[in-house]
Amino acid sequence: MKSGGILALILIVVGVILLGYGGYTTFTTKENVAKVGPVEINKSEAHPVPVGLIVGGLCIIGGIIVFVSSSRKA
Repeated sequence: MKSGGILALILIVVGVILLGYGGYTTFTTKENVAKVGPVEINKSEAHPVPVGLIVGGLCIIGGIIVFVSSSRKA
């Protein structure tokens, strides 16, 4: 197997693992709700980002592209 095929296989396997894992990362935003004199009321809200799904999908697509391009050169 050529190096392009091995790289494509690795990318596809990593992509499938990341899709199975999911992997949500969160970031928190802080919002000022009210300010009365020296007293402040703040609200923190967590926002989930599906990093595993995005990166997994990109790895699978990249693996397919590498596999197709390496098989056409042969």
